[in-house]
Amino acid sequence: MPDFPQSVCRFGIARCDITPPVGIYHRLWGAASHDQATGVHRPLTATAMVFQPEPTVADQEHVLVAIDHCLLWAGEMNGLLQALCSRTGLQREQIAVTFSHTHSAGLIGLERSQLPGGDLIAPYLETLAEHIGDIIEQARETVEPATIAYGSGHCDLACHRDFWDEGSRQFVCGANPTGTADDTVLVARVTAADGSLLATIVNYACHPTTLAWQNTLLSPDFPGAMREVIENASEVPCVFIQGASGDLGPRDGFVGEVEVADRNGRQLGYAALAVLESLRPPLTRFTYTGSVISGATLGTWAHVPLAESDQEKLKTWRLRRWNIDLDYRADLPTSEQTKAELQTWLEKEKAARAAGQEQQAGDCRAMVERMTRRLTRLQDLPPGPSFPFPVTLWRMGDAFWLAVEAELYNHFQRSLRQRFAGTPIVLATLTNGSRPSYLPTAETYGKGIYQESIAVLAPGCLEKVLQEIGQQIHDWAN
Repeated sequence: MPDFPQSVCRFGIARCDITPPVGIYHRLWGAASHDQATGVHRPLTATAMVFQPEPTVADQEHVLVAIDHCLLWAGEMNGLLQALCSRTGLQREQIAVTFSHTHSAGLIGLERSQLPGGDLIAPYLETLAEHIGDIIEQARETVEPATIAYGSGHCDLACHRDFWDEGSRQFVCGANPTGTADDTVLVARVTAADGSLLATIVNYACHPTTLAWQNTLLSPDFPGAMREVIENASEVPCVFIQGASGDLGPRDGFVGEVEVADRNGRQLGYAALAVLESLRPPLTRFTYTGSVISGATLGTWAHVPLAESDQEKLKTWRLRRWNIDLDYRADLPTSEQTKAELQTWLEKEKAARAAGQEQQAGDCRAMVERMTRRLTRLQDLPPGPSFPFPVTLWRMGDAFWLAVEAELYNHFQRSLRQRFAGTPIVLATLTNGSRPSYLPTAETYGKGIYQESIAVLAPGCLEKVLQEIGQQIHDWAN
């Protein structure tokens, strides 16, 4: 029977509450009629995890911070990383901030400062940097030798969301029961040298879009209830890491009822708990120990401690950070074109309101929001013919951890995990921002699908990233 995958490293963890103040600008959905948050469904959290090789090597330290927000624009992200580096003394490349991608935490962009509740954004960002800096320092102070055990299960919460609407003859962003959705729940259990539990980590791909334009509450969406389920059972922090969910969302979503978000979270939480219960004692091998004569002749197995040489192999540590140059799409709109479209929609909205056409005015307002976001994203892109797509890959023992920017289609993680079956690959998307927006499959382009329509990179970029990262994992694995 094969050994179950494990890593040996040094690990530290700390958490804090990062819930924005009630009244902060909250409108993330174009269809929303409200601007400000009216209350809190569940607290938003930030969790810092520090990883170091065992024995430690100073310049190999890596910090992964998981936060309950949708994303930060490039300017706000740069400000946060600069503040964290100044506070902790870490280099920028050592810090990876990954977003749960909840769509109910508000749009925390400084360009919204003049809108209702926007005056709270700047001071909130300052407080956010202070809180995350604090927990990084706390996590570094708690670093100790640890073993990470990995297991996987399944949960059908996530559903493919590129749905063909036959009535309107267009693709819409909604549940597509016939599409392919990765239902893999990858779970990591972190234990100290004395066997005590330090943390659990759940890696799953699904947009936290249970709550939509009808919701006015600050919420982590389903990851909140998922963490509650696991933490009630384990009594240690549970960290949610968003996988390749570009074309995945909850089967039951786009609603205003927080009870639905909690139900979705419990579904994922119970699936992850089942995986946790299946994990074996750390640093052991499940070994056949011989026969026992009873009513039948029985074969017995036991959890036997790994040999010293095998434990040393689990300390394998490799870390690489690099950029993959990806071409911009040829038909990428310019800022000038976007400003012109924005002005057109503003005028249409004004005319509709003057005519008392509130439904049409609302649709125009949603298009104003879409153009505003496009303009912000275009202004954040590096100049030149290609985008330097950042990748961080590190190997710890039997497992690979991967952090990338953007929202990748689930084909990416399915392909990696199929190619390296039996090898845990923890994938954190939306790491340090989302400048490229979506990375759809090449075949998705030209169909009018929402994700493809706002993607800034050319067809084939997802496949290029998959090929290069797959080659690196192959080289290290062999």
